[in-house]
Amino acid sequence: MLLVLIRLIADELVVAVLLFVSAGTIDWSRAWILLAVLFLVRAIGALAIYRVHPALLLERASLPIHKEQGWADRVLLLGVLATGFLGLPVIAALDAFRWHMLPPPVGLVAGLGLALFVLGWSIKSLALRANAFAVSVARVQTERAHAVSDSGPYGVVRHPFYAADPLILVGLGLWLESYVAALCAVVPIALMLIRLRLEERLLRRGLPGYTAYAERVRFRLIPGIW
Repeated sequence: MLLVLIRLIADELVVAVLLFVSAGTIDWSRAWILLAVLFLVRAIGALAIYRVHPALLLERASLPIHKEQGWADRVLLLGVLATGFLGLPVIAALDAFRWHMLPPPVGLVAGLGLALFVLGWSIKSLALRANAFAVSVARVQTERAHAVSDSGPYGVVRHPFYAADPLILVGLGLWLESYVAALCAVVPIALMLIRLRLEERLLRRGLPGYTAYAERVRFRLIPGIW
């Protein structure tokens, strides 16, 4: 669990540096609230996951690179991280303190953004708790007797972990009062959708039972839509 805690703190520090350096000040209450909420919701989720899947959490605490990972998945994963979880805090800070390209969201919309942010991270925790094979990289885990997970959120959509990303990324932009950052979330979301398509192709080809699961759970991200 120590490694997981170190990873949480390291992620928190990276986001804090990106926010405050880009803003040019630490006098930004919304950023501090975001950081506190981020750590709290991820720490609670980590404790819940660690009780049932400690090995999964430890693997996810390491770098998101694996020798069996395809080059396309590696590029797309790093692209999502760079443009979304690292890039959007920078854009939000620059827009809020320097660019002022669009009027900031009103208080109710910004508050909705924080709620979406929390909901997204909560869905990620639920997905990891339900699926012991939800590692960071797209691969069939033959060494762990990889099997299809269809319980919890996986009984509703096939990729609940990915479904959380738009909520987190758009919510971050809205809470930090930057419509520009919220709109720029389209870039990492698009990369995530491409990655999802490639991962589905890999799972259909290499994971026994996945095709039948896909026929049973029809929707990838949004129930009733897609």
